[in-house]
Formats: sequence, structure tokens, C-alpha cells
Amino acid sequence: MLYILLAVAFSVAVSILLKLARRAGIDIVQAVGTNYIVASAMAWWFLHATPQAALDARATWTPLIVLGVLLPSIFVVMARSVRTVGIVRTDVAQRLSLFVSLVAAFAFLGDTLTPLKGAGIGIALVAVLCVLWRKERGRVEAGSWWAPLLVFAGFGAIDICFKLIAQAGASFPSALLAAFLIAMVLCWLVAIGRAVAGHAALSLRNLSFGVVLGACNFANILFYIKGHQALANEPSLVFASTNAGVVVLGTLVGAFGFREKLSALNWLGIALAIVAIGVMTQAR
Repeated sequence: MLYILLAVAFSVAVSILLKLARRAGIDIVQAVGTNYIVASAMAWWFLHATPQAALDARATWTPLIVLGVLLPSIFVVMARSVRTVGIVRTDVAQRLSLFVSLVAAFAFLGDTLTPLKGAGIGIALVAVLCVLWRKERGRVEAGSWWAPLLVFAGFGAIDICFKLIAQAGASFPSALLAAFLIAMVLCWLVAIGRAVAGHAALSLRNLSFGVVLGACNFANILFYIKGHQALANEPSLVFASTNAGVVVLGTLVGAFGFREKLSALNWLGIALAIVAIGVMTQAR
């Protein structure tokens, strides 16, 4: 379980870094671009990944390009989400993205809808609504709901892309490195363009922040993989405990570390999110 605890800790660490980025005056595009340089190098070193296997299969090209766009985009959206609605809601939205991949599985990938899957999807939907509800206005606050919902949808889309790549026969490390490299190139094209236009000069401060972000981002992935390797016969346990662990730790950090205000309905949503994760894990 040590690997799972480390995966949970580094996942929440990424959210904390994104929460602190604005306070530190960090340009998120430069930081995310640097993050993918670090993550690519670590994927090559620790996972012995090469992108060739993913690139050789023509069926992987479209989902790989989509991943290359989604991965850096989701970082920018997460940064916006943790800034506007906090770590708690952002982490819950990220982990309940299982809902999106489950719906896609039976809608587009030939899976069948079972009562257990339907129950998990229903609970997840209620959990999302409860978590996003803002007590101070008695509704989902206008202008703040879109960022966590994009996190919710974006991570679901990323999961679908990895499923499509796996169906084409490419290994996860190969696909991961290929997607990281595409994301890195796109990020730096934007970062350099913004620097040339005078919107955000390249800064060692931003790059250093990106190194830390990349190390935490990859460590989350690495320890999650190691957790699956250590508990090879219990993938559902790894999946459920990691997702539920992130929700619980993210809630504790957000509520008590950053004083994020949560209503009774929000707490109910968090509890429902953990239930939904368990149900959807069994449904998978």
C-alpha cells in the first residue's frame, strides 16, 4: 500500500502546486511546458519508454494528437479550477471523470450498460452537483462551475484516448511518452510565441517551478503503476483506493490547509464521490 499512498500524495501535491502558482506569480504555460520535459525524461529513464511503438500503429495517431492537446490544456484548466473553486472540488471532479469513460465505454466502445454501471454513473452525477453547489449563493456559482466541469470532462476524455491507444496495441509507457513529447512541443510553441509577443518573458523562476511540477506529476504516475505491479491480482483495489485516497486527502488539505469553505451538501457530495468511485470500480 506504500506505493498507493505515495501516488495519492503526489497527485494532491500537483493540485497544491497549481494552487500556489498564481500566488508565486508563475506563468503556467512555461511551467507546464517544463513539466513535460521533466516527465518525458523520467518516463524514458524509469519506464524505459520509447514513443516508437505508439507511433508505428496508425490507429494511435489520432488519439495521440488529441492527448498531446488535452494534457497541457487540462493543466491550465486545473490551475484555473483550483484558483476559483479550490483543491477539494477540483480533485473530486478529476476523480469522478470515471463517469465520462464509463459512459463512453458503452456508448462508443461496444460495452454494455449494467445496473451496477448505471448506479455508479447516477451516484457520480449527484456527487458532482453536490460538490459544486456553493452555499453562499444556494446554487452552482456562475463563472466558477465551468473549470471543474472541464476538469471532469477532460480527464474522462484522456482516459478514453488511452483506452483507444491500448486497443490499437500500443503499450502504456510508449503512449505516455509519445503524448508527453507532443504536449511538450505544443506548450513550448505557445510559450515562445507569448514571450516574443511580450506577454510573458521566459523566466528561470517559471522553469524551476515546472521542474518541481513535472517531478510530482510523473511520481504520481510512477507510483500508481508500481502499485498495480505490486498488487497485480487486485487492480480494483489499487484503482479504488487511489481515487478515494485523492478525494480524502485533497479534501483535508483544501478544507484545513487552505480554509476552503464547504457546506453540508458539499461534504455529502464528497462522501457520495467515494461511494461512486467504489461502485464504478466494481463496474469496470
